[in-house]
Amino acid sequence: MSSHNSSDPRQPSAAKPYVPPVVAPQDLPVDYSGFIAIIFGIAGVMFRYKLSSWLAIIFCAQSLANMRNFETDLKQTSMAMMFAIMGLVTNYIGPARPGAQS
Repeated sequence: MSSHNSSDPRQPSAAKPYVPPVVAPQDLPVDYSGFIAIIFGIAGVMFRYKLSSWLAIIFCAQSLANMRNFETDLKQTSMAMMFAIMGLVTNYIGPARPGAQS
């Protein structure tokens, strides 16, 4: 056994704080939940599917929970949230579709 090793992790003076590596925004992994939220949100608005709008809300919440790059992910998530809310408003409050049974 060596008496004092400089790389001994039990020595408080040898401990260094963790510094995460710097990753460029274009090298971050794709936010699939945000992309799926946008697809469901657009489908909810265009085709007036209630389920699609609700799924867009769920995927938006998941995207917010897993946000890595604040600036770009927030733009994508806010756009998906607007489509989802727009779809819900047009489905529940908007005018009835022609030929739809009420």
